[in-house]
Amino acid sequence: QVQLEESGGGSVQAGGSLRLSCAASGGILSSYCMAWFRQAPGKEREGVAYMSRYIGTTYAMSVKGRFTISRDNVKNTLYLQMNNLKPEDTAMYYCAAGYGGSCVNYWGQGTQVTVSS
Repeated sequence: QVQLEESGGGSVQAGGSLRLSCAASGGILSSYCMAWFRQAPGKEREGVAYMSRYIGTTYAMSVKGRFTISRDNVKNTLYLQMNNLKPEDTAMYYCAAGYGGSCVNYWGQGTQVTVSS
């Protein structure tokens, strides 16, 4: 059973940066599809960035060029570097991991990101 724990959320002004971390236990991240999702109040959860051996890395159009997903295989930790943050990036951010063609078999508890204008 893979367990995921996010950290690094917080409050920043527009144009600022944050780096989210997702520490994994019970599994080796490099074996899984890994992803970051976010959910704003009143909105559906949306995929932000994905990473796997099969699809490489992909990003939602809304964050492309500003966010970078990466992984440290030694620390078994997934990251999301977020630059030039905008108020519309405000959301709860979730880490997810999956196998067998899915990226969402396991979820973290989420970390809040708030961007003020």
